[in-house]
Amino acid sequence: MSTLPRVGGLAVAIALIATAVPVQARPLAGTEISIEATTDLRRRGISWSDGKAALAANAYVPVAEGLEAGLGVASLRGSPRHDGADAVIDLDLGYRHISGPWSFGMRVAGHVFPGESGLGYAEAGAWAGLLIGPAQIDLSASYAPSQDAIGGDNLYLAARATVAVPGTPLTLVAGAGRSSGSVDDPVRAARLRPDGRYHDYHLGVDHVRGPLTLGVRYSDTTINADGDRGGDADARHAGSRLIARAAFTF
Repeated sequence: MSTLPRVGGLAVAIALIATAVPVQARPLAGTEISIEATTDLRRRGISWSDGKAALAANAYVPVAEGLEAGLGVASLRGSPRHDGADAVIDLDLGYRHISGPWSFGMRVAGHVFPGESGLGYAEAGAWAGLLIGPAQIDLSASYAPSQDAIGGDNLYLAARATVAVPGTPLTLVAGAGRSSGSVDDPVRAARLRPDGRYHDYHLGVDHVRGPLTLGVRYSDTTINADGDRGGDADARHAGSRLIARAAFTF
């Protein structure tokens, strides 16, 4: 089946969703481009790059007051989780508002896997953040409505905190999330939720010097990561791991 109809259907799904995918709160600014290298591309605690090093690039472009469009591309290294896809393209449109120490946002997003028909899916959500001195605290929720590509629907709730250490270039990072949802196709549902409902968490530190960020993260989940279930249910790279990353922002 051609990929184009799938992408078209994905665009329609995005347009119909009323809320948005959570993102980390960022100051309203102009165009931003970042390039990142990581020893393991993890999303919500599970590896999307089969436990291998990966590259990612992201761009955010303001299109109106508080409204921005985003485009991201990341290597997946033939991920079994996504039927051997080598890359994912993330498309999103979001709105952010900052009022004093408070920030709010909504975002709709689609994830497309070039060359792999039937894998793309859409999700949406919202977040709220509070800046307290050097600390930023964000609460978010995202929801992917029932779709064949993910074997049901998916709800992700998360909390995240970052603290800039005064007088140093260091920023401490911590976060936790919970994934749940209904299951129509157990094989496809395992793409986003191996073993069903689970929690993830991470701790880390970033060294920020101008446009360059060097960081390390400890990531883990409550998923039983023993053994290779194969295909979409692959959970070999959902356990504890120390991950290094380097990012350059223009």
